[in-house]
Amino acid sequence: MRTAYLHDKQFRPSLGTNFSPAHTMLRLAIGVGLVLSLVSLCRAEPMSEEALRADAQKTFKEKVGPFVKKYCISCHNTRPEAGINLQSALSTPGATSSSIHWKKSVANVKVHDMPPEYADEIPSEEQRRQFVEWIGKLKFLAPRDPGPFVLRRLSKVEYANTLHDLYGVSPSITASLPDEVVGEGYLNSISPLQSELFLTIANQVVDQIVAPEGDPPTDVQKRLFGELPTKDTDLRAAAREVARSLARDAYRRPPTDTELDVLVSIFDLGHENKLNYTESLSLMWKAILVSPQFLFITPASEVDSKAEVVPLDDFQLASRLSYLLWSAPPDATLAALADNGQLHKPEVLRAQVERMLQHERSRALFDGFGAQWLRVGELKNQTFDPELFPQMSPALRDAMIEEARLFFQSIVHDNQSVLRFVDSDYTFVNEPLAELYGLQQAVTGPKMRRIKLDNANRGGILGMPATLASTSFPNRTSPVRRGVWVLEQVLGERVPPPPPNVPELEDQEQKSFEGLTLRQRTELHQSEATCANCHKVLDPIGFGLENFDAIGRWRNKNNTGIAIDSAGTLPTGESFSNPAELKELLATREGDMARNVTERLMAYALGRQLEGYDEVVIDQLMVKIAEDDYKMSTIIREVITSYLFTHRRVKE
Repeated sequence: MRTAYLHDKQFRPSLGTNFSPAHTMLRLAIGVGLVLSLVSLCRAEPMSEEALRADAQKTFKEKVGPFVKKYCISCHNTRPEAGINLQSALSTPGATSSSIHWKKSVANVKVHDMPPEYADEIPSEEQRRQFVEWIGKLKFLAPRDPGPFVLRRLSKVEYANTLHDLYGVSPSITASLPDEVVGEGYLNSISPLQSELFLTIANQVVDQIVAPEGDPPTDVQKRLFGELPTKDTDLRAAAREVARSLARDAYRRPPTDTELDVLVSIFDLGHENKLNYTESLSLMWKAILVSPQFLFITPASEVDSKAEVVPLDDFQLASRLSYLLWSAPPDATLAALADNGQLHKPEVLRAQVERMLQHERSRALFDGFGAQWLRVGELKNQTFDPELFPQMSPALRDAMIEEARLFFQSIVHDNQSVLRFVDSDYTFVNEPLAELYGLQQAVTGPKMRRIKLDNANRGGILGMPATLASTSFPNRTSPVRRGVWVLEQVLGERVPPPPPNVPELEDQEQKSFEGLTLRQRTELHQSEATCANCHKVLDPIGFGLENFDAIGRWRNKNNTGIAIDSAGTLPTGESFSNPAELKELLATREGDMARNVTERLMAYALGRQLEGYDEVVIDQLMVKIAEDDYKMSTIIREVITSYLFTHRRVKE
């Protein structure tokens, strides 16, 4: 999760001990403070929420408070049980810090984990339903606020794309950077190791582009540094103009006079240490490449101290938009709109979203967001038993992920409903993937192509090998993992974590498993009081996908020759007997799927968890999205043009 808010004063990349005095001085200069932009006060349209707020206050006082005090507070007080502090939430029900406690409470109440069966008093099913409804109103107690502003660091991919777009170097130049370790799909941290590596990469970029002394300058060098000075050239003035141009591209906004002063002082350091004009410019350029203004998406200039919420400046809006959809810096079109102060206009912003979604670079939206949402990003590194699944070659893994990417892109580009993620009649395969699907039609070669599917059990992410494999163990399927994945990733439900010290099936007493199928072994969890409530919800969905083995192949029998039983009943009482029927039931929850995608995309775009007033904004977006039949491009457009995406909090 992007939760490490790294400010410029914390950014101190070490330059080591083997650098020249100029490099040592650079170490002090590259931590230059970030500066914020002067923009107008928020002018977002006022919302008529007084009645909703009053109703929420009444509901909290008359319903939520008494329920919590009667059934919950004895355990979840100032010394919270299971990480839920309801005493604090009762004191400040609308605070963002309370939001997570209410969400956890709802999840536990829905599956009957709260209150526990041994409690003196147990609410009825109707009381549980009402509690969930009541908690849903508390969002209106939150102040109108776009949330904390996150200084977002460029990811490894974004950093590589930025260097390539600006300077033409190969993205492979960043290969030495460690891959990000993501928590809930988002990132915003930087380590001392990365700081050192950023400087090393900056040196490599400069060495590739700036010709050795005595050699003619390269084309990129001439574009960046201009012509070599003559004896009459004012070197400091020339260096300042070079700094202005370099910083405009690297910072993705015009530099301030203060920033230019700092950069020119670094140029001066070079001269003081006997570096020539080009070498001094190179030193200044390195400072830009390791600055927080380059490595982070930052505001442009200072804001009126009296303002609490302001619109994003056009330059930051361009960066936020471009890195979301393309994982790259703004192109010439976006930069020109930002320079002219036009991008913040709703009709202009919407037009740019449409343009960028149709560009081939929008495939980055899957790599950044889609793969994390579907949890297929780590499939390349996932372990499978080679004796049971010798087919899992690197080529097949790549094809699985590419199928998911192309499918995601097709829904975005064709502006299809999110329903198609669950229920579709086409996919993309090549020869290895077609063999795994067991397709009768001839598909040869490594090229991916779109095909029509006649098997109703296939089609959509529930029958897709990438998602099925990523929710499996190395040697078998996992109905529990698949059930959790459907509930959380597809429907947006919050599933309580398992009780502590509950072993995996393989680690339990083996004598109790003799002669039992995986379904029967899994169902044993329902005989344990601490496990039963969640497994009653999770297991039926997972069993409904048991016809697919651990790498997504269809099967009618398990490894021991016993017929697969994929029938199940949902907590709502609805029954199914195969994956196709399960998909039909899930397809009736199109609104839930759309809201889940909207919330996840918004959280990804903002770099933080959603809380408090965010839920009110999502409610408003869902009205517009529903009117357009929950289409995917509409979701993306509404997220990008929303109050949360286009505004930021100034004061904490």
